[in-house]
Amino acid sequence: MGDPTFWDDPEKAQKTAQDVNALKEEVDGFHKLAANIDDLEALWEMATEENDESLLPEMDELLQRSKEELEHLELGMLLSGEFDANNAILTLHAGAGGTEAQDWTSMLLRMFVRFAEKNNFAVETLDFQPGDEAGVKSATIQINGHNAYGFMKSEKGVHRLVRISPFDANARRHTSFAAVDVMPEIDDNIEVNINMDEVRVDTYRASGAGGQHVNKTSSAVRMTHEPTGIVVQCQNERSQIQNRERCLQLLRAKLYEYEKQKQDAMISDLAGDYQAIEWGSQIRSYVFQPYTLVKDHRTGTETGNIQAVMDGDLMSFVESYLRSLQKKI
Repeated sequence: MGDPTFWDDPEKAQKTAQDVNALKEEVDGFHKLAANIDDLEALWEMATEENDESLLPEMDELLQRSKEELEHLELGMLLSGEFDANNAILTLHAGAGGTEAQDWTSMLLRMFVRFAEKNNFAVETLDFQPGDEAGVKSATIQINGHNAYGFMKSEKGVHRLVRISPFDANARRHTSFAAVDVMPEIDDNIEVNINMDEVRVDTYRASGAGGQHVNKTSSAVRMTHEPTGIVVQCQNERSQIQNRERCLQLLRAKLYEYEKQKQDAMISDLAGDYQAIEWGSQIRSYVFQPYTLVKDHRTGTETGNIQAVMDGDLMSFVESYLRSLQKKI
């Protein structure tokens, strides 16, 4: 009959079903590629024996489909990290610069949501702090789906924007920064010890949309892990209890990522190529004026189609980043 506790947990059952479907798609893709290759071989033999050039268009079409299937399978092989299959939690923070930086943060948030939608991921807003006049001060979203973290981990770091500011009456060019933190959702079976005596819990009234209840009660929760200074907050659930539970989930993920980064930093530091993620060490630049260019400084991948990128077309950057990780192994 299996584990009754597992089947009584809808979230675990749903995630397992998603993983099974994803694996089935990969197996089906392999069989489809193998069948295409067999068909290509048969067409080639037929065209050669009969000297029939009319088969060439069909062969070209089948070859293109085979290339696409192969690229899809290769991408799946790149997503082999310990937590690549997990959901992803993204936290965005506006850099210095007031409204200009906050507007840039809202643009990035929209870009990530569009990317998630293009890849059939579900997006859940956990926290949202609007800007003073426009844009977003900070936001936390969870992207749910098989391999969500594997796709999104390439976006961790500082994103730099260069444009003529729409908020500058003199139409001067401005440079803005926003920091993006990406971590996997940690399963309950991953042990992360939290001493609640070291965690300060504050409650406050939630802001923004959510109806009467969300604004009239102190339902929003902020947790501060005092030894590390890590702060997480959640205001989008209906009750303080639900927000507290979600905050604990975020804190577990943040602490796990914090310890992992410390270990990685020690190893990389010994190897001599560690670079901390901080203001000024941007991973990617987005230039709107005087020309259009998006360039990833880690891989050298670039494109002039900046509008497509801002509409969520990030796959070329994701793939090049994942391939660069494989080269380091």
